[in-house]
Amino acid sequence: MSIARMRTPSPERIVPVTPAPPPNSAPQEPPCGGPLSDPASGAAPCPPSPGNSAAPQAPCGGPRPGPGTRDALPFFVYGTLRPGERNHDLFLRGRTRAEEPGRLTGAVLYRGPGYPYAVEDRRGLVRGELVTARPEEYAALLVALDALEEYVPGDPASLYERVARDVVRDADGLPVRAWVYLAAPPVARRLRAHGRLIGSGDWRTG
Repeated sequence: MSIARMRTPSPERIVPVTPAPPPNSAPQEPPCGGPLSDPASGAAPCPPSPGNSAAPQAPCGGPRPGPGTRDALPFFVYGTLRPGERNHDLFLRGRTRAEEPGRLTGAVLYRGPGYPYAVEDRRGLVRGELVTARPEEYAALLVALDALEEYVPGDPASLYERVARDVVRDADGLPVRAWVYLAAPPVARRLRAHGRLIGSGDWRTG
């Protein structure tokens, strides 16, 4: 039984951009007094509702943030999505605002068929880049990368799992919470038993 399926990049899986509204249509505004959907939106909050002045209020005068933008995390990439690798141009070029070297502790790297797998191991370290998406690109990029990594939440056939982990940024040594695609549990078990470990933790240097 092979460790993994070969993957062909599929840029067409990227979610299309929603068409702009007709020229004379007014943008829909959230009602005042509702839950605050995004404190970072920059819009002024509505006046407090009577009898509930302590409750957070929805911003007035602007649309709510789109799905997937709240609590957006950067991505930690360690294989074909790294700058200079084949999937970086297909999926990330022009869609990021920062790409910074970093390292993930508590994981090791195994070789796959043209791409690596990160597997949790408290003694290990994986090198890669922290990639911060442009806010307007985040939701579509999340869908595109999930498809590339063959990750479907709750699907036991997924090749990878997307999990939130602390990644150390090389520039200042600070931990940054980021999405990381780790080998799914069945794949990780096979790799631990029969896989080829990348001792350096860096897929580029082997």
